[in-house]
Amino acid sequence: MFAHWLSSKKHSTLPKQSNTIVEPMASMPLFTTIQENTNYVRQCLGNSTDIVIREFTYNSITEDVAILYTDGLVDGNVINDFIMRSMMTDSLEIDPEQNPFDVLELHTLTIGEIQQVSDMKKLFHHLLSGDSIILMNGYTTCLAASTKGWKDRGVTETNVETVVRGPRESFSESIRTNTALIRRKIKDPNLWVETFQVGKVTQTDVVLMYVHGIAQESLIIEARNRLSQIQIDGIFESSNVEELIQDEVITPFPTVYNSERPDVVALELIQGKVAILVDGTPFVLIAPALFETFLKASEDYYHRVDISTLVRILRYAGFLIALLAPSFYVAITTFHQEMLPTQLLISLAAQREGIPFPAFIEALLMEITFEVLREAALRMPRSIGSALSFVGTLVIGQAAVEAGIVSAAMVIVVSITAISSFVFPSYDLSNAIRILRFPLMALAASFGFFGILAGLLGLILHLNSLQSFGVPYLSPFAPLELNKQKDALFRMPFQSLFSRVRTVHTNNVIKKAGRKPFKP
Repeated sequence: MFAHWLSSKKHSTLPKQSNTIVEPMASMPLFTTIQENTNYVRQCLGNSTDIVIREFTYNSITEDVAILYTDGLVDGNVINDFIMRSMMTDSLEIDPEQNPFDVLELHTLTIGEIQQVSDMKKLFHHLLSGDSIILMNGYTTCLAASTKGWKDRGVTETNVETVVRGPRESFSESIRTNTALIRRKIKDPNLWVETFQVGKVTQTDVVLMYVHGIAQESLIIEARNRLSQIQIDGIFESSNVEELIQDEVITPFPTVYNSERPDVVALELIQGKVAILVDGTPFVLIAPALFETFLKASEDYYHRVDISTLVRILRYAGFLIALLAPSFYVAITTFHQEMLPTQLLISLAAQREGIPFPAFIEALLMEITFEVLREAALRMPRSIGSALSFVGTLVIGQAAVEAGIVSAAMVIVVSITAISSFVFPSYDLSNAIRILRFPLMALAASFGFFGILAGLLGLILHLNSLQSFGVPYLSPFAPLELNKQKDALFRMPFQSLFSRVRTVHTNNVIKKAGRKPFKP
């Protein structure tokens, strides 16, 4: 029966073999024969040796079925057990009126996800994404079976956003693993997922996640439009997407948050934000991202209120120290010596005696030296990187003081500045401070405190002009909203956090029914 059905189909003439490089068309139907389709695939992929094409017998008919897959992107056991064995040992009689692909999909193949594909562009996308392609003679349709099975790093402990108390798991480079980690945190059916292919050459999978009914529709549409309008050859990391969808490019401050922790992403999703996951990277983007977002940590919600509030205030103090400490030192020692107590002024003057450089050059040399040491420690092998950073800083600092190049007070100031720059949960905010520190030092060396004040005013004006997906960057501080301060600078008890932050354009503003704790 099956042989009679196949012989009744008309076969097209086979294409001639050629060494000419063939590029896959934007959209074209499949050929009617296995040979034509496999030859076209071989030519388009330059006869790549990692493309496996296997022709075999199905239902006692020779060379009527072929399976194509990319070696290294598939799970060989799945192909052998759930495709090859099912088709080569099955003897199901097929009615000539039936579509054989329907029979394969509904009765033969014991595999989870199967799609019928009739477009050559989609065939290449499935083939190069780890799916197996099943071809039959006489049909311009094929089956794409999900057989992805490449090696990945798996779920490991987070390396960047470390915590004392809280979940240890972090995202991996597999986008499906990452969506599953978020699904484990949020089991609501309103957690919706949309997938895009971004990059003309790489065709990287990019996923948009949001909680339907909480995230505002305008925010979802804006995120969807920005992702669909990306025109670029390749996406290799979520930072590529971040740079292409952010509101403002010419700014040191990040306007899209990124995290490698599933609990952080889940918390932001239930606040009405959207998450953007990129295949091949463990860092997930979150939008909109406000200034105060970069000074919060997931651990703030795992400790007591008083501890969390104290730590959060220390982060704001660390922000000011990391940004202004060298500038204040330069301004005081250059223009405003009268502001120091007499004993401290005499001590500083004694230390600076014999120093050949002014305070600004001294601070500039020390800051550049520290930045070089930090970059070197990051690029060196991990086993010696930490030793280089500590030993290099101590040795160079001590030698510089003994040689009379810099003063001991300057070494102390730069050390405190460096330590303060590591208190932020977000590394992106630390990078912004590293950039801004140098112009503020130049203003302090030129105009003293008046220069620092002018620089801070310009910085505040710049921050007020920024937006993240239409939300003011300094919300809820500017514009000031007193009823939104319960989780900004301070962290109030959960009993007081009745509503979500309206500044992120959320529909459902009621977060939980608050109640006071029971008293014995």
